[in-house]
Amino acid sequence: MTLRLAMWSGPRNISTAMMRAWENRSDCAVSDEPLYAAYLAQTGLDHPGRAEILAHGETDWRKVVGTLQGPAPEGKPIWYQKHMTHHLMPGMDVDWIHGLTNVLLIRAPDQVVESYLKSRAEVTPGDIGLLQQVTLHEAISARQGRPPLVIDADDFLQQPGAYLQALCQHLGIAFMPGMLCWPAGPRPSDGIWAPHWYDAVWRSTGFEAWRPRQPQLSGQGLAVAQACQPAYERLYQARLQLR
Repeated sequence: MTLRLAMWSGPRNISTAMMRAWENRSDCAVSDEPLYAAYLAQTGLDHPGRAEILAHGETDWRKVVGTLQGPAPEGKPIWYQKHMTHHLMPGMDVDWIHGLTNVLLIRAPDQVVESYLKSRAEVTPGDIGLLQQVTLHEAISARQGRPPLVIDADDFLQQPGAYLQALCQHLGIAFMPGMLCWPAGPRPSDGIWAPHWYDAVWRSTGFEAWRPRQPQLSGQGLAVAQACQPAYERLYQARLQLR
C-alpha cells in the first residue's frame, strides 16, 4: 500500500529542500506542486514563468487529483507530494485530501513575505498560504478526529535530523540518513518554474543552517505579514515540539 505523504505549505518556506530530502530516499517518488498550473489557469494570476507553467502543466484540477489518487510513480511505496495550500481554490472539492497523510509546514509570515517580495512585486494575504493552512488544519481535524502534524520551519532548521526522525516515526517508516544531504543542482522532478524560485536549493547540498532573522518590512509587505500573524500563531501553538 502506498504512503501518500502530502506536505502542505506556503511559498518561500523550506518546502523544496524538504522535497529534496524525501527524493533522496530510494523508496520515495516526489511530485512538485501538481496543482500549480490549475491554480494559475483558474485565477489568471501572472506569476513568473506563467506561460511555461500553463503549457507544461495540467490545468484541470480534477485530472490532477485523479493522477494523485492513482498508482505511485515507478511503483514506489512512498509518494511525497509537495503542495501549496493557496492552490486549493474556492469551489474545489477537497475530499480527496482525506485519503492522504497530511503534514503542515509553517513559517513566520514576516520571513515568508520578505522572501516572496524578492521574486514578485506584490503580495496579498492569500498568496502566502497561512490563512488556507488554518482552514485545512480545521477540516482535517474535524474529518479525521485528530489534527494533522504541524512542523515549524525555524524549529526544523535547528534540528533537521531529529525532526526528520520524528516525522518518519510518526509515519511508521524508517529514517534514512541520506535525507539530510543531496547533490547540488536541478532535478528532473523540479517544476518548470524552478529557474524563477529554486536558485538557493539548486546551490544547496543539505538544509541551510539556522540563523535568527529579523525581516524589515514596510507598507504592503508589513500589512500582509501582520494580517497573517494570528493564523501563524494559531498553528504554531499546535506544532510538533521535540523534547
